[in-house]
Amino acid sequence: QVQLEESGGGLVQPGGSLRLSCVTSGISFRLAAMAWYRQAPGKQRELVAAMSPGGSRTNYADSVKGRFTISRDNAKNTMYLQMNSLKAEDTAVYHCNLQGAPPDGSWGQGTQVTVSA
Repeated sequence: QVQLEESGGGLVQPGGSLRLSCVTSGISFRLAAMAWYRQAPGKQRELVAAMSPGGSRTNYADSVKGRFTISRDNAKNTMYLQMNSLKAEDTAVYHCNLQGAPPDGSWGQGTQVTVSA
């Protein structure tokens, strides 16, 4: 079974920081390009950041470049997203998954990030 467990979200003021974690199982994590996605109320899910299996290549949405940093620990099958200088428009449910087009049934519960004064 593919299991994805996101954590680290919460309520933070604009300009604050959060670090999200994604613990995975049931996938070949060391061989997988991984990504963080987010979905805001009334909007479609969008790609936030992605990383190649070895961590040498990364990709970020224009809206988060310079503020978010993706990383991974292959020994722990875990991925992270460091989020700095948070803005109200970053408010969303954040999910981790394979980069690309993961099947609908592979998504975890996600973690809520709310940025509000």
